[in-house]
Amino acid sequence: MKPTKHDKLGILLFLIPGLFLFTLFFIIPVIYVLVTSFTQWNGMTAPVFTGLQNYIKIFSDATFRRSVSNNVIWALVAGCVQVPLAMLMALILSKKPRGWKFFRTVYFFPQVVSGIALAMLWQAIYNSEFGLLNGLLKVLGLEQYATNWLGNPDTAFFSVVIYWVFYIGYYMVIMMSEITGIDEAYYEAAEIDGATKIQQDIKITIPLIKNSLLTCVTLAVVLGLRTFEQVYILTNGGPMNRTSVMVLYLYKQMQSSNYGRANAAAMTLIVVGTCTILLIRKLFNLRGEKT
Repeated sequence: MKPTKHDKLGILLFLIPGLFLFTLFFIIPVIYVLVTSFTQWNGMTAPVFTGLQNYIKIFSDATFRRSVSNNVIWALVAGCVQVPLAMLMALILSKKPRGWKFFRTVYFFPQVVSGIALAMLWQAIYNSEFGLLNGLLKVLGLEQYATNWLGNPDTAFFSVVIYWVFYIGYYMVIMMSEITGIDEAYYEAAEIDGATKIQQDIKITIPLIKNSLLTCVTLAVVLGLRTFEQVYILTNGGPMNRTSVMVLYLYKQMQSSNYGRANAAAMTLIVVGTCTILLIRKLFNLRGEKT
């Protein structure tokens, strides 16, 4: 049944407020950032058009290139490690083993704690002199592996990323909610055919939670691309810019009153994020067509 003109008018009236707010708070600011990214601007005087100079400068900057590569690695870890871990825990806890409610709460608890508070907690854990990690290594007789985790260029980026990977509760809950909505008849039929629990998860559960999995991968990758507070608190991009990320690079350019260059970095981040989301959706669609 095709919608009538009256229905179309009603739909349009409902969409207008949302479109207005979206345009006002997203489209117009993005256009403003795009235009000013082609200018030399200190935030006080009038912008001066400089063409592609800001883009040439940031891509000629080794720190910015390092920031981009770090963000790409962070996004890959989020999509390929963090989300699969969340899916694994969702599959286990959805079977409701003993104490599953307790573990669900424990895994989700870090999501209600400020990211800054968590970063400060891990800053104390990584402390080279009084930190829990080095202290534990010394107790275990592995003091030769103790190091300045956040000050060593070889371990700094790994240390910043690794603790964040295990905060999987948010994605776990999303996938658990989808799993609980699956009809039990599928599993009953699979059991009659002799399928094991693992086979049921692979052949039934995972394909049926594809939409939730896509949502979780997209959210995790986007959060990985725009990460800031963890790096800012733990290392501020050091040592030797080894842990710098795009948002931190943008922030430092603003601190230096290089707003044109900062906006060029912001547009690069927007383009990278958009391309990444489109690529993720394309990969999931291809996988869906094969299955």
